[in-house]
Amino acid sequence: MTIFLSILGVIGVSASGPIMAATAAPVLAIAFWRNLLGALLMGGPAAVSKRAEFAALTAADCRRLAVAAVALALHFACFITALKLTSVAAATALVCLQVAWIALFDALRGSRPQRAVVAGLGVAFVGVVIITGFDLSLSPDALLGDVLALAGGALAGVYQMAGAAARRTMSTGTYTTLCYGACAVILLVLCIVTRQPVVGFSTAAWVGILAVTLMAQIMGHSVFNHLLAVMSPLVVSMIILLEIPGAAILAAVFLDETLPAGTYGGLALILVGLAVVIRGQQRRRSRRSLAEEAAAGPPPGLGGE
Repeated sequence: MTIFLSILGVIGVSASGPIMAATAAPVLAIAFWRNLLGALLMGGPAAVSKRAEFAALTAADCRRLAVAAVALALHFACFITALKLTSVAAATALVCLQVAWIALFDALRGSRPQRAVVAGLGVAFVGVVIITGFDLSLSPDALLGDVLALAGGALAGVYQMAGAAARRTMSTGTYTTLCYGACAVILLVLCIVTRQPVVGFSTAAWVGILAVTLMAQIMGHSVFNHLLAVMSPLVVSMIILLEIPGAAILAAVFLDETLPAGTYGGLALILVGLAVVIRGQQRRRSRRSLAEEAAAGPPPGLGGE
């Protein structure tokens, strides 16, 4: 089931870049509507089945939600703007460096990276470069887009880490409803401040907004938020690297962008890197479990011992 959900999530987030790049609406408005609609779609069932969970929220839960919502709002602002300034492949590749940001944030918090994680990241990044070369351009607009995409990746890392902490005490429905809802409020304020309209778009633009909500927000983000309960943010972000070849293929099919020659070879390397990281984390958990058992001492004796 986890593998199936991972594949579903990758398909969803892969559609995000191409759909948003093709949607003729202000960048913040797109982000606002996909979060508002996402909150409403997730909030309906959650309001019925998770009332007790909503009522039991603690101050710590609210702090984690606030960090996740702010990071997500700023991530969308950076990423969607980048899509309008640089290529879909470049923006997606740079924003997907969230996995490197998470590894860096973990290191700053005192968690020494495993050799398997470093090796897996290295192999995966070679795959990313083979696919896109990061497609960096020296034009002012493209450079700004690349910087914004890189910042969007760092913010996505913060969002994933805060979400993983929040998911320890909240179900997927509760977390996504509150996080998307708070994110929508923040984005609405940003739209007002920057004077970006949130209505009055063409029918095609509304279709694009609905499509990105169903594909990227519900099928992508919400699935990965669910997986944060059973996977570390690092592994989830490694899986999200598969968005890079996915977005490149979709952009080639629907936006007539040239498919990078090394797409399939890069995809293979990303999968190898992902497997190395997952295997390394499994071994680490096994060693930790054995150490905890040893520290607990032998089981109590039976009979007259």
